[in-house]
Amino acid sequence: MKLIKNKEFGGERPLYCERDLCLENVVIHAGESALKETAAIEAVACRFEGKYPFWCCDGFTVRDCVFTEGARAALWYSRGLLIEDTLVEAPKMFREMENMTLRRVRIPNALETLWRCKDVVLEDVSIEKGDYLFMHSSGIRIDGLKLQGNYSFQYCKDVVIRNSVLNTKDAFWETENVTVYDSVIDGEYLGWYSKGLRLVNCRIGGTQPLCYASDLVLENCTFEADADLAFEYSSVQAEMLGAVTSVKNPRTGRIVADSFGKIILDANIKAPGDCEIICRSQK
Repeated sequence: MKLIKNKEFGGERPLYCERDLCLENVVIHAGESALKETAAIEAVACRFEGKYPFWCCDGFTVRDCVFTEGARAALWYSRGLLIEDTLVEAPKMFREMENMTLRRVRIPNALETLWRCKDVVLEDVSIEKGDYLFMHSSGIRIDGLKLQGNYSFQYCKDVVIRNSVLNTKDAFWETENVTVYDSVIDGEYLGWYSKGLRLVNCRIGGTQPLCYASDLVLENCTFEADADLAFEYSSVQAEMLGAVTSVKNPRTGRIVADSFGKIILDANIKAPGDCEIICRSQK
């Protein structure tokens, strides 16, 4: 593997179409597409300042690097990425990517990030300003995500999330086959129009959670006091812990909790309108 060490590059496509290349302590200054159409690239302790550095790449590892805000849209249309211990300040990262792993990565400005990606692993990742994170993505495995950003995981399929803290409203809209374990999800309008959403040992906050959902499952979950008007027009199997502030017009299924502040079943309920609502304190 060719080694480039302690060098600086700028301008248009300075390392275009390179193969089997290791970059160590390299700075990519302002310019475009520094490493476009490359393969088998390793970058260690590098700094990326120019736009679109990694496009159409096949097999690359990034460790201990920094992508500044100027390196926007840095990783698109590529596959086979491992990125570790890296600070990503640039927005619009990771589009149309396949087979990628992020470990111990910080993304403080994650606007429009991780769109239309497939087969993604995140481990101990923190993300801020992450509006619309993971839109239209699939095959996602996450452990230890700290997320601040709204509209996350919309239209996603085949997702497993563990040990995470998600501060996000309108999360998991129109998703399919999503499971979340041992996590905190805080944000209004959670999981609307989802199919096969399963929440296990989770704490959930925010008004009107889990409405218009199909095949919804909750196991040993806890609602915060502001998680009111839950389950409207949903088909649901829920074993809750503690109190539920209010439930409104669930379509079908079974909901069990220690207590309910209010149960609203009115003329607007949708067929079959046969959901069992069971209060443990009254058994």
